[in-house]
Amino acid sequence: MPIPSTSTIENNDSISFNYSSLLLASCKKKWRFVDAIYGVLPIFGVVTRKSAHNKLETVDYFKELALQIISTQVSDEMNIARLLVLAEQQNIKHFTIQLPYSLSEHQIALIYTEYRKPVSLHQENDFLQVRF
Repeated sequence: MPIPSTSTIENNDSISFNYSSLLLASCKKKWRFVDAIYGVLPIFGVVTRKSAHNKLETVDYFKELALQIISTQVSDEMNIARLLVLAEQQNIKHFTIQLPYSLSEHQIALIYTEYRKPVSLHQENDFLQVRF
């Protein structure tokens, strides 16, 4: 299923995209058995690495992997923590995600708790900027 073109890659190590669009695409996705396994145990979907040939391939590949690991069945904080793991594994150093709303301090604290590694989270309005 094509994902709405709301993602961009700013340079070789930075991705920006709209979380709502990605979550919507995950709702419309036709699930296979292996996708269900990735949704329950996302680590299986995150361990894949790929060296992209160009920037477009990188962002498209990231979105495809993201569709395997995010779920409407878990909290936004858990989904964001999963996206951080994916971005880190894909060697993305800077990650900006447009959210449908601003996160509270409690929600940001939950992301830190879920991710469990040093990371810098900075929120400006509905944009969450992540630096590894």
